[in-house]
Amino acid sequence: MVAFNRRGKRVTNGNVTHLRPFRRNQLRGDVAQNDLGDDIGDDVEYVRPRRRGIYLLPNAFTTAALFAGFFAIVQAMNMRFDVAAIAIFAAMVLDGMDGRVARITNTQSAFGEQYDSLSDMTSFGVAPALVMYEWILHDLGKWGWLAAFVYCTSAALRLARFNANIGVVDKRFFQGLPSPAAAALVAGFVWLAIDNKLPVKELWMPWVAFAITLYAGLSMVSNAPFYSGKALDVRYRVPFGMMVLVLILFVVVSSDPPVALFGLFVAYAISGYVLWAWRAIHGQPGVAKTPHGGGTT
Repeated sequence: MVAFNRRGKRVTNGNVTHLRPFRRNQLRGDVAQNDLGDDIGDDVEYVRPRRRGIYLLPNAFTTAALFAGFFAIVQAMNMRFDVAAIAIFAAMVLDGMDGRVARITNTQSAFGEQYDSLSDMTSFGVAPALVMYEWILHDLGKWGWLAAFVYCTSAALRLARFNANIGVVDKRFFQGLPSPAAAALVAGFVWLAIDNKLPVKELWMPWVAFAITLYAGLSMVSNAPFYSGKALDVRYRVPFGMMVLVLILFVVVSSDPPVALFGLFVAYAISGYVLWAWRAIHGQPGVAKTPHGGGTT
């Protein structure tokens, strides 16, 4: 028996002939099987794909993160360094949301991955380096812009290595300090110093900024394992203690955001080396490989 779809095209034995290669023409369930026989005409059901506009959702978050990074650069040029630092933190939050939104809505794409990397380079590579240089590193002359350049180049290398190592490194850990955390370390120091009115004109302050910038940059290209948090899935239930921990975190951060955020990211920036040393002492590899070639995204 021959069935016809709404466009008048012929469907025979589960095969659709002369149809455009769109997903709306795919058959659901048992219809797509070749062993259905002559009763296919009564069971034809068409699959309506998820609307293509849904792919705008994760990319919209990526665009917002890119805007926040660009806004930070503009504010640094206007000498509003505290606003620039806050914008970098906003970019970090938005960048953390786009990937999870894409996974939850099943809208991952190769375009989204590349767009996210380019956005990260601007928001967490170029923006923090320029903010730190315009704020205090320029007082060191060539050493200042060299430190900013090392940070910017390290961010590019770290992003390139991450893309090249997809499916190789254990997804539970980042290989090297992730670029958003490095940016938070740099921006957090700027925000902390301005909010607490630290003596920027003191001789030691530019060198502290120099050391933090170099540490953040070189940590991005190190092999130290930093916990990624990708094992946590917000779609499933969590213990009650996790909610209490989140509540405590909100209270601590809201009490004094510059101090709390900078302290948290300093601890995170050190944790990778602590874990690296612990693995070395116990004879374990520094960077865990993914079993059976599983993906890291």
